[in-house]
Amino acid sequence: MMIRIGLTGGIAAGKSTVAARLRELGAAHIDYDAIAHRITAHGGAALPAIARAFGPEALNADGSLNRAWMAEHVFGAGAAPDARERLDAIEHPLIYDEARWDEANAVAGAERNAEEADKGRPLVVVHDVPLLAEVMETLPFDFDHVVTVEAPEDVRVARMEGSRGMTRQEALDRIRHQSSREEREEIADEVIDSTQPLEQMFAQVDRLYASWINECVREA
Repeated sequence: MMIRIGLTGGIAAGKSTVAARLRELGAAHIDYDAIAHRITAHGGAALPAIARAFGPEALNADGSLNRAWMAEHVFGAGAAPDARERLDAIEHPLIYDEARWDEANAVAGAERNAEEADKGRPLVVVHDVPLLAEVMETLPFDFDHVVTVEAPEDVRVARMEGSRGMTRQEALDRIRHQSSREEREEIADEVIDSTQPLEQMFAQVDRLYASWINECVREA
């Protein structure tokens, strides 16, 4: 028994905190940002195509991705209009393949654990997709529910300045290259406001998780 959840939210909106809580509750977490880092790490599958599309400056001397250069040339104010599309065309198919593999491993692991414990607890699989509103139509997955985590833009900018060392302009550039709050909420059936007290937010997440488990049991 499995239920698949799409989790999204604007940059620095608090999605990682919600994802961590879901992992604590027992959900399998498929982190698309982590996958993107894997495929662009040293020796990663995306690097040859990135170098061909953006030029040798996209890589450091040791062959690793020059992340600062890429950030400037994909998200910066002077980036080419199609830079983001070119990068997505390289990364997204590779990310989706890795996500399929991660989900299959999570399901297989849950089935083994269920056999050993002689019980079939439902598995909640959370696909943590920052750009879900942009890629919903191309993803090779259907979601039973979609959750978006939101916070006002000024709160998000302050978080990026404080915890990520970004300038205000860098933070605004990142926000500009993502879907709007309205677009995310349009595809979601649940919105989590991350500016509420942490205990209240966790209580909302706990209620959602319990409802997904119950839904899975009813439909089994």
